[in-house]
Amino acid sequence: MRWGTAAMVAAAAVGAGTAAVLLLGRKASDGVVRPGRAEPGADADLRVHDLAPGGVVITRSTATARPGRYALEWRDGGHAVVGEVLGTGPQTVTRRLEQVDGGSLQIGDKVELTPRVYVGDPRSAHGLGYTDTVAEGELGALPAWYVDGKRGTWVILVHGPGADRTQALPVLPVLHALQLPSLTVSYRGDAGAPPSPDRLGHFGETEWQDVDAAIRLALDSGAGRVILYGWSVGATMVLQAAARTAWPEAVAGLVLDSPVLDWPQTVRRERAKAGVPAALAELGALAAEGRSRVDLAGFARLASGADLHVPTLLLHSPADSIAPWDAAARLADLRGDLVSLHPVPRAEHAALWNADPAGYAETLRRWLTPLL
Repeated sequence: MRWGTAAMVAAAAVGAGTAAVLLLGRKASDGVVRPGRAEPGADADLRVHDLAPGGVVITRSTATARPGRYALEWRDGGHAVVGEVLGTGPQTVTRRLEQVDGGSLQIGDKVELTPRVYVGDPRSAHGLGYTDTVAEGELGALPAWYVDGKRGTWVILVHGPGADRTQALPVLPVLHALQLPSLTVSYRGDAGAPPSPDRLGHFGETEWQDVDAAIRLALDSGAGRVILYGWSVGATMVLQAAARTAWPEAVAGLVLDSPVLDWPQTVRRERAKAGVPAALAELGALAAEGRSRVDLAGFARLASGADLHVPTLLLHSPADSIAPWDAAARLADLRGDLVSLHPVPRAEHAALWNADPAGYAETLRRWLTPLL
């Protein structure tokens, strides 16, 4: 059912009874409570209009005109990397075509613009040697990548919803250059990891325990301290784990990229971005709250920084269409003693590195260096 049709059905459902309204709310909540790849949004219907040496012309949109490096992905595993904007027209954008590393890009292809510049694993993406390992969570084995380093402080990296461990690939070279061991982890609901008992995501309420299992693995493997690094809801899991871990003294710092701090507003925004009409988005948020049993009071406490006890790098974008900037600015204001807020203008949610790869890497390097 298309969302436009669903909206008309919703209007009719108000007269038909509560059960029909609840059913529509449940449908509207599926995209946020069921783990998996993010749904296509309003920019999903993009096409290749022309190809030239070193350039590709694609449909113009807010996303395709943003600065930085991104991927184009298309059917059958197609993947290409695009860089700077070379020119714009009324309906098209020309971007530098850096490489095509999967499939064959053709004029007329329908493509999706994504942050996934790097795919594969640390070796195929960057030539970094790594070891496949597992953290033993309460539900079973959680696959992880371990990249060795000489220092005693490990960095544990936690991806966000709709992504997987490849979300951490862009920052691994910075960590490797600083000789920091890294552990890129998975959690319940990921491919290769056990599902949650109800097969739903819980916005960190239960998943933080899988981050805690990764902390235990790091400490058992020789780490003296850990830095927790998360994206989106993965950053929320990091905040939960830092507040609730059995080893709080081992946590040396946090890196939060586009953290979800205002849960209700984030869910409404995410549903709207997926094309859900406003009335249904509100129903979806209410349904998601009930189905996931999210603790809104707990979220508010995390957002206030009441439980923070270590230095925290907060990376966020004023242009984030999912997680409100105001919540990040408020946390930085409330806990200025520990939180360093770094804005990345014009970046989309959890795509801050893409908007400014060099600037992002330098910010991360400068912040991490005193903690070594």
